Formats: sequence, C-alpha cells, structure tokens
Amino acid sequence: MKNIVISGYYGSKNAGDEAMLAAMIEVLSDLDPKLHIKVISANPVDTKRRHGVESIPWLSLLRIWKALGEADLLLSGGGSLLQNVTSKRSLYYYLSIIFMAQLRSVPVMLYAQGIGPILGFAARKIMQKLCNRSALITVRDQGSLSELLELGIDKPPIEATADPVLAIHPVTKDIGHEILKWNNADGIRPVIGISVREWKGWKHYKEMLAKAADQMVHELGARVVFLPMQYPEDVKVAQLIHDMMQEDSIVLDAEYTTSELLSIVGNMDLLVSIRLHALIFAGVMGVPMVGLSYDPKIDRFLSSVGEHAVGDLQATTVDALMKEVRIKWGCREECREKNRALLAPLRHLAAKNAELALGILRKH
Repeated sequence: MKNIVISGYYGSKNAGDEAMLAAMIEVLSDLDPKLHIKVISANPVDTKRRHGVESIPWLSLLRIWKALGEADLLLSGGGSLLQNVTSKRSLYYYLSIIFMAQLRSVPVMLYAQGIGPILGFAARKIMQKLCNRSALITVRDQGSLSELLELGIDKPPIEATADPVLAIHPVTKDIGHEILKWNNADGIRPVIGISVREWKGWKHYKEMLAKAADQMVHELGARVVFLPMQYPEDVKVAQLIHDMMQEDSIVLDAEYTTSELLSIVGNMDLLVSIRLHALIFAGVMGVPMVGLSYDPKIDRFLSSVGEHAVGDLQATTVDALMKEVRIKWGCREECREKNRALLAPLRHLAAKNAELALGILRKH
C-alpha cells in the first residue's frame, strides 16, 4: 500500500478547495483503490466527514513531520497555494511543508497548481530553490507555466494540465432543485446565479452588481440567486448586495457540499461569478457563465474555455456586465454546446494529474 500526503487549503469551508480535494481523491482512488491518503487540514474532523480520509491538523508540525516520514509522495495542491498577493504568510507555510518533505527524502509533486503572482526577491528565490527540487510539477493553465519559467523553475518535468475540479463527475439536478424549492427559488422563472466574494473592502463592485442584478430581474424576468462558495463570508457579501437592490433576490445562506453546489448550479440558466470554482462548476454542469476578474486565475481559466472576463472588479460597469449577460442570455444553448466541446479535453487533462502522480509512485 502506497501512502500519499496532500497539502492544500482544506478544512476552511471554501467550496472550491473542497471540490478540488474531492476530485483529487475521486480520481486517485479510481486509478488505485488501495492508496492510503492523508490530508493536512485546518479542520481534520470536517475533512474526514466530508471526504472519508485520514486528516492531520495543519498547525501540528510534529504530526505532519511524522506523516511525511511514512509517506511515499507529497502532493502540494491544487489551487493557488504558491502566491503572496492574498496572503504573505500562506506562501511560506506551503513552501515549509514542501521543505519538510524534501528533508525526509519524500518526492514532491506540485499538483495542478495556479502559480503566482509572487512578489519580493526573497520569496521568489526560496520558491525557485524548493520547487526546482520537486519530482514533478503540473500547473492548471499556461499562465502558471509562464510564471514558473519566469521564476527560473525549470529543473523538474513541468506540464500544463487543468484544474482538478474539471475531472469531477457531473451530478443530477434533483437535490439542487429541492434546495432552490426550500428557499422559494423554484418555479417557471429562469434563474441567474451570482457568486460573489469580499475583496479589499471595495464598495464599487457591490453597488455595480446590485444595479446589474436589478436589471436582470426587470429586463430578463429572471430570478436572481446568490450562491455562497466560502461559508459564511460569501453570505455576508451577498446579503450586502441584496440589501442594495431594488428588486427581490434570494441569498442562499447555508453551507453546502460539493455535490449540492454542483446540483444547484445545474439548475441555473446563467451564472455570473467572481469565484473561480463557481465558474468551473458551471462548466462541469453545462451552464453558460459570465466571469468578473479579481485575480489572473479567473482570466486564465476563462481563456482556456474560449471566454474572457467582463473586466476587473475595480473598473467593470453595469453596462459592460449587462452587455455580456444579454449576449449569453440570447445564445444559451449555443454557449452550452461550445463550452462542452472546449471543456472535454480539459477534463482529460485534469484527470491526467492523478495519472502522473501514480507514475511517481511506481518509480519510487
């Protein structure tokens, strides 16, 4: 039996990261049902409950050191772990886990990472030194590949694949329909989902989204439903926008599993999102999407599926957003088919991450 330790932003009630972990475990276990997986988590009890795997507290360095001593492979990822824009400390934390594995002579794979931005001379040099000692690096987009090369990371094999969540299986719409029904969001009116997040305390984009949501209700006859991906933080932001609106909207204010969120998205006619993994959920479930960018990862994903962001949060206007919403609204079926065709090869690349990981285990 081979032992894998997975390091990432898990156990923090972020639906996108939990979906990544679910997809990683799903594909790895499909390929090798005998794998023993341990996950470093901010909430080990929740991680074990959600994913059925053994979990280690993320601040228990002694237990992490012990687990790495028993491991055959460390997977660092997926997600945007290796960047220092949203948090300066988190970069050093994830690099320290990589360093610990290397001290214990455990092969390290950067698994479908979104790389950068990485600011500062010291951070870039440490990143370069540790990542060049990795056994293998896969990144989820071409932008991350370019970032690695710019950092001087070129020693291990490097491959551009795709976000792990793209490999997750689509789900039925039944439970999502029930959740919408419980929240008085079902019926004959089409549904436009909006997934938001807090960013730098900015007020402009919240006001813009409130005005645009009013237009969606008034002009398109749609029901607007706010979808939380990070609980409870996204609920608070959604409620602020809801309170700014003149028309009615619905804020889903509960915490949902990956399957439930996928199912909810599957019941939508269009999704407008700031959150990356809400956009990916739309892709998996065949729902037309409109993205707003606060980070290069949004632009990179949308580009990979033939889309583009309406604009960044600071500059996007109601008119620009509504122009894109009208375009997508008018060609919903064509958008579904186009996205499905473009996502098919990305789903294969997402699954390839796990195949490459098992290739390392076979070599060691």
